[in-house]
Amino acid sequence: MSREIKNSSFEVRPDHHTLAEINELTPELGAIVFDTDSNVNKYWNGAEWEFVGKANEIIVNQANAATTLGGVIVSSHEYFIDGIIDMGSNSITVPPAGITLRGYSFDISGLTSSVDNHKMFVSESIAIGSGNIMGIDFYIETTGVGSKVFELYDSNGFHAIEMNRVNYMNCTSLGDIYDYRQGLELGTGRFGGSPSLTLHGTWVGGFRISTSITRSMSDTTTEPLFKAGTLFQMNSRFLTDMNVDLGTLQPFTDFAPLNFPNPSSLEFVDVLLTRDGVINAEDANITPNVSEADICSAWSGNHGIHNTFVGGAQDITVEVETVITTQNVSTPILGTSVASDLQHFDAPANGQLRFLGTSPIEYSVSWDFILDGVSNNEYRIELIRERSGTPTVIYGQTRVINALQGGRDVAYYSGAHHERILQNDITYWQVKNLSGTGNCTLELGSDWTIDHR
Repeated sequence: MSREIKNSSFEVRPDHHTLAEINELTPELGAIVFDTDSNVNKYWNGAEWEFVGKANEIIVNQANAATTLGGVIVSSHEYFIDGIIDMGSNSITVPPAGITLRGYSFDISGLTSSVDNHKMFVSESIAIGSGNIMGIDFYIETTGVGSKVFELYDSNGFHAIEMNRVNYMNCTSLGDIYDYRQGLELGTGRFGGSPSLTLHGTWVGGFRISTSITRSMSDTTTEPLFKAGTLFQMNSRFLTDMNVDLGTLQPFTDFAPLNFPNPSSLEFVDVLLTRDGVINAEDANITPNVSEADICSAWSGNHGIHNTFVGGAQDITVEVETVITTQNVSTPILGTSVASDLQHFDAPANGQLRFLGTSPIEYSVSWDFILDGVSNNEYRIELIRERSGTPTVIYGQTRVINALQGGRDVAYYSGAHHERILQNDITYWQVKNLSGTGNCTLELGSDWTIDHR
């Protein structure tokens, strides 16, 4: 084979040839070719072909996109996206050994396709699957009807998808990712279109989207930004601090508590969320299947979306006399209580609060009690923590019953106590008469709360 290369400058991008083909060329000075045997660019210096560029770099341009990114991926090399490249109907088949892509920036480098039903990144098959995807400094645009960015299956469930400074522009969908270990986005953007990302299967790691922005979403899409797919389960945390402006009908996520088996693993932290530019945290379509109170949720510092306030309260609504049969022996305080504002707590029995979560464990218990008892008797209330079936007094407060006008003899108890409360610990109150066996009654309006510090 003999072929003259007309390239006369480094700025002209290389044709692809085997080493044998390259050795038969009669190039002009400055010609560049891509050696497909060694996967490097070579430059004709007038006497011989010499290596140019990084040793592990494949430069991708419009002329060679079909045979580089659209061909067999060389996982040991970085694919450098030199400009805006229209992939057309060509997909990037990510092998089990993965792919690394880099560009100049998301203003200068990009991968685009306007073809209907196009998939930008795919696996060879479900059985073979794909490996890591590492992307830095470029943008992706898939605008065709039915098109998507990803349709990927992890080859063994232990790979990652990491995108740094990558923008998704006018994408019809971000697509589907199956059984990856984890995902990470830093400095990403979603602009235009309906870039819904569906997570399927079991993710043993987590997914974090940090310093990310979403704007100009479709006002007709009903697909959420983040969607729970088939048998989706996140065994670590999903965390984001996104700045998001949703479309008119678009949810933020349709995740449900069953997708997060571990407490406090759905973390929305410092999120700024609007819909059509308006903040409304009461919008039921932001997270239609999960709330800030669910055990999986740990939402804090947010604007436009609710925050989680771990704790609970008990209020006396019906007075019931507590019978004391033995002096200086404790008994649970009676009275009908109503539990309220339970977040990561429940009320397993009347007057009790039980912690269901795992974090945080530092809490403040506060109370405001009015106890009616025998005049001039000393009564001691005791805060009980029951752990693994064993009750322990963790705090006590003693008061003398005052003789008040009108026959009403009461003592006032109030205060706060800091305590470590672990998962499934039960907290409640007891009382004992230090002076005799006179009964007592906790009056209406008495209440106590648990809040994390």
